[in-house]
Amino acid sequence: MAIPRTRPSAYPAILSYGFRPFFLLGSLQAASAMLLWLPLYYGKLETFSTFLPVDWHIHELLFGYLPAVVTGFLLTAIPNWTGRLPVQDFRLLALVLLWITGRVAVFFSAETGWLLAAALDCCFLLAVVVAAATEIIAGRNWRNLKVLLPVATLFAANVLFHAEAHYQGVSDISRRLGLGAVVVLIMVIGGRIIPSFTRNWLVRDRPGRLPTPFGRLDVGTIALSAVGLAAWSFFPDTIATGVLLVVAAVFNAVRLARWAGDRTLSDPLVLILHLAFAFVPLGLLLAGLAAFAPGRIPPVAGIHTFAVGAIACMTLAVMARATLGHTGRELKASAGTCAVFVAILIAALLRVAAAVAPAEAILLHMSAAFWIAAFAGYAVLFGGFLMRPRLRARA
Repeated sequence: MAIPRTRPSAYPAILSYGFRPFFLLGSLQAASAMLLWLPLYYGKLETFSTFLPVDWHIHELLFGYLPAVVTGFLLTAIPNWTGRLPVQDFRLLALVLLWITGRVAVFFSAETGWLLAAALDCCFLLAVVVAAATEIIAGRNWRNLKVLLPVATLFAANVLFHAEAHYQGVSDISRRLGLGAVVVLIMVIGGRIIPSFTRNWLVRDRPGRLPTPFGRLDVGTIALSAVGLAAWSFFPDTIATGVLLVVAAVFNAVRLARWAGDRTLSDPLVLILHLAFAFVPLGLLLAGLAAFAPGRIPPVAGIHTFAVGAIACMTLAVMARATLGHTGRELKASAGTCAVFVAILIAALLRVAAAVAPAEAILLHMSAAFWIAAFAGYAVLFGGFLMRPRLRARA
């Protein structure tokens, strides 16, 4: 379905579509939160938050950066699903201000009190679910309502995160529940866009094997993975959980192999989607093996494979592609865009290596540096595109 036109507006271009403010703010949040993390980790810097430094770090990436990118994606995809005009102008500005309020409230929660900070922070994802559901229902696009289930789970995980941090002193279940919700979202959305974009690129002038269409294997794999990740959230150390995760890893690897990713080496915008999804079965495998042998495979290895590998790589890949396409530019990766992709891939690999070999602190430092370079690089390369009108509209 063609992208609907936006309404004539006196608001700046950055408020004309959901991806514009949220992709820019999300990338800046990801870079700045990581820049603060190592000084916080080593006790050289303090926040005014009730969260422990490690919880602040987890929260601001899992419930700060990620909801911004998910919101930008949903508010841009839903008009294509429904044919309705996008959420823009004042409604979009209200969501942006609510997200910013949450970031400030969490950082200063020691001053405002944990309950007020939690309420202000959690309101954002609730508002996003309500806004997205309203648009989907108004457009009678019932089949896409299921996409909101992982987003609603992410909201519930955020509420639980605040409660655990306050009453237990540190988060636990909520970390894995939030990560699992986003990984399932990647399985659902990635299962749509990766084979679709790959097919569209291959059929132009590269006859041969094409991605396998979505089918029962995909449905079963997503269902199995969701059950395994739910078990991992609440019972991460049990043998049953380990078995579920390892089996889910195998099926997700098979699923990825069916998408003809080996034929996309000459197009970085398509290839990065396949590479990002590859971290999903790898994360499932490491999380499953950690349940069998936590002494050999630390649980944090699977967590960072999901967070820095699957989630960060996939979000940057989608952000770059959506920004180019929706601002009227050619879907072609520049040298700078390729550098952003390489940086986040290196950051992911180094962070997994640092989890396996925690004594090698240089791996952690290098991973953080490449992460910052990737997200700051996106903001520099694409920030101007996000703040200016679409090219054809300007012409």
